[in-house]
Amino acid sequence: MPLSGRPPSDIRMRPRRFDLIAFDWDGTLFDSTALITRCIQAAVADVGGTVPSREQASYVIGMGLMQALAHAAPDVPAERHAQLGERYRHHYMAAQHEISLFDGVLPMLQSLRERNHWLAVATGKSRRGLDEALHSVELLGVFDGSRTADETAGKPSPVMLLELMREFGIDPARTLMIGDTTHDLQMAINAGCASVGVSYGAHEPEAFAALRPLHVAHSVRQLHDWLLAHA
Repeated sequence: MPLSGRPPSDIRMRPRRFDLIAFDWDGTLFDSTALITRCIQAAVADVGGTVPSREQASYVIGMGLMQALAHAAPDVPAERHAQLGERYRHHYMAAQHEISLFDGVLPMLQSLRERNHWLAVATGKSRRGLDEALHSVELLGVFDGSRTADETAGKPSPVMLLELMREFGIDPARTLMIGDTTHDLQMAINAGCASVGVSYGAHEPEAFAALRPLHVAHSVRQLHDWLLAHA
């Protein structure tokens, strides 16, 4: 069920291109890319693996946690993955108070709600991690729905988007995915949806072109302006 309790309206009367806008979380709305990268590196070091470079660690952001850690630390044996995950969570929880929403995110979300877009989150975070983040930044009630990797499937699997579209009864042609990684944009393609990339997160925007986003925004302000004009 939609979390906001907003009454549905007749989508045929909405003068918009997209009815459902799904956002990635880390690196798109939440300024957490640098912290996640450092926590991945610290966790790998803790279990004795080869510490990935900043580029290698940031590449896996957006995947489900264990999928990401296994990719970032290929020399850590499977029997130590649980410890690897525990050490990542330890480092992240110790420092998560240092991070917050990007400037301009709340006004952008509010303006989209005023136009009656359905707003959702599709993230590689765990359900527990997303719920804690939503509570800590006072975003409860802003989003109409959400899906996490641990309750569906990690990106670029389309399951998160497919479930959100079913929940709201929205067609892929009326759904937009916004994210900062190639995993987000590939997920949109796999779900038959359009996408927009942001260049201020985990992945370099040069990698986006092959995935055909409608736009690449270089700041939250640019993203806000594009959505008001084109979404």
